[in-house]
Amino acid sequence: MAKLSINTPRILAPLLNPSRYKGIYGGRGSGKSHFFAESCIERCLLIHGTRIVCIREVQKSLKESVKLLLEDKIKYFGVDDDFRVLHDSIHTPGGGIIVFQGMSDHTADSIKSLEGFDVGYVEEAHTFTQRSLELLRPTIRKAGSELWFSWNPRHSTDPVDEFLRTSPPPDSIVIKSNYCDNPWFPEELELERAFDEKNSPARYPHVWLGEYEPQAVGAIWSREIIFRNRRDEAPELSRVLVSVDPPISSNPGSDEAGIIVGGLGTDNRGYVIGDVSRQGSPQEWAETAVAAYDLYEADAIIAEVNQGGEMVEHVIHSIRPNIRVITVRATRGKHLRAEPISALYALDKISHVGSYPKLEAQMCLFTAEGYMGVDSPDRADAMVHMFTELFPKMIRKEVKPGLRQAKANNRYNPLRRHG
Repeated sequence: MAKLSINTPRILAPLLNPSRYKGIYGGRGSGKSHFFAESCIERCLLIHGTRIVCIREVQKSLKESVKLLLEDKIKYFGVDDDFRVLHDSIHTPGGGIIVFQGMSDHTADSIKSLEGFDVGYVEEAHTFTQRSLELLRPTIRKAGSELWFSWNPRHSTDPVDEFLRTSPPPDSIVIKSNYCDNPWFPEELELERAFDEKNSPARYPHVWLGEYEPQAVGAIWSREIIFRNRRDEAPELSRVLVSVDPPISSNPGSDEAGIIVGGLGTDNRGYVIGDVSRQGSPQEWAETAVAAYDLYEADAIIAEVNQGGEMVEHVIHSIRPNIRVITVRATRGKHLRAEPISALYALDKISHVGSYPKLEAQMCLFTAEGYMGVDSPDRADAMVHMFTELFPKMIRKEVKPGLRQAKANNRYNPLRRHG
């Protein structure tokens, strides 16, 4: 067996002991991911045949997983001969395996494939839904099995926070760790941290200190309302729209095109069901919008034309000539357009199906005085236009007639050194 000497931040030393639940939460540079990646390699070497699933709420590709970090650790520790790295998995000593999956892809039946696993490691656990927690916890049931979680908190009502911080279960070890607890915090990150501390005081506590996401004073949306109405699935939808808020420019570093998908349920409530916002040229964002139109079987694409005028509709029709496009020309300020929609949220008329961190962050920076964010609220703008179209009888129209046109369209290495 390979002998490892792994540097471990002293604050994380309690996690070297066996426990059913292990959690690390905190800001950037705390070493959360590195600790658990090293623990994966260590456990596989000490207990042959170990099976580990590294899981996150949504995993569209392996690039979004911790696989590359695990590969780096294997090389760093010089244990390449003990592991066999494949495209979608890592084979470990004694016939074990490490796999990488998205929890949102699982059903109550498919999750049973993980019953024989020893460790379930949840990355980016702040995005984990209540449904995912309820599916995963009883699935990882093997004797001595463990569930590991790492996350940067967003809100106290996030399921992982409520589970591991508000009322932690028996046999759990949960530790807050930040950059200042990491003896090997790199100089490059220190420069980034110092810059953010000076130039981004509103975001700094969340990004670097593991505090909850900021919410602007006087925000017209609150995370409590968004969380209260979050759903795992939508009912049958009577109407579905793809809403696009095009950027001014497609240059590198420019704003994204906000592309939000939502609909009106047969229960007369609104639902956000997708966020495919992206940077790119008009051709690229239009292709993404049309792909979402097909995927969600939408009825139309709604697009703001303030920035691009007729070009916006033209570029969409260049991809799909007969697609229905509803154009909108905004004549009032963003926060004035947003207020009626925020009122619908407060009345529990709108739900998010799943979690949309970037959209929700923008929403919580809208106040009665204006938008308090630094970047453009592209996602939130697209969402507002969508629900303005879906709830015409409940919202005072912001445009005059004629301006809106609808067109045809004991298992740990004692050799670890504590820092």
